[in-house]
Amino acid sequence: MTRVLDVARIQLVNWPALLAYPLAAVVALPLLGWGIDVSNGQTAVGDHEVYLLPMLLGVAATAHLQTMTQVFPFALGLGVTRRRFFAATALVVTAQALFFGLLLVAFATVERRTGGWGREARIYGLGVLRQDGPLTQWLAFSGPIVATSAICVLAGVVFQRWRQTGIYLAVFGSVAILAAAGALATTQRWWRPIGSFLGDQPSLTLFTAYPLAFALAVGGAAWLVLRRSTT
Repeated sequence: MTRVLDVARIQLVNWPALLAYPLAAVVALPLLGWGIDVSNGQTAVGDHEVYLLPMLLGVAATAHLQTMTQVFPFALGLGVTRRRFFAATALVVTAQALFFGLLLVAFATVERRTGGWGREARIYGLGVLRQDGPLTQWLAFSGPIVATSAICVLAGVVFQRWRQTGIYLAVFGSVAILAAAGALATTQRWWRPIGSFLGDQPSLTLFTAYPLAFALAVGGAAWLVLRRSTT
């Protein structure tokens, strides 16, 4: 475990992407939300939501793409094994998600107590993510960050193994699979049952259990590819 922590500290050499940029994004969201309202001519509006949290997911997860494409070769040069590097990556992803999930809980609390930043805006306290307790709210914020980060880890591993060709094939293959699945659901009229199934799921399940299960599957695939990476 000590060696894994040492490797995790190596990954923190990329701290601006892991911590500073996502932190700047979290702090800037109210200002960005105000800018969006002004640009829409909504300077005096009632209770409304501004969907900016996906931007944070992208900023936080991109750091792990850099971890696999830049820090991983550097760590191998220091004699770090693939197993320890991957375990350290999982540790950093989890710690980062929990840190920013907790930060989002704090900002959601401030948002609620300030009346939506004085203009009834809900940027952190989106209705679809809302939970009854702070612990479940923390998990609901952290789950999507873990899932998005897992995708970037896999993308970084694919790049290490097959370079640009692998990325192109992965993107086009994913689009083709999603398009085929959408077409099949349309022809079989599955969209209504799918919508009913998702609508019946508790919010905590949708934003914590499913993202974590997805992250485990994607992480497992990333490990299988990483084992054969020659970099």
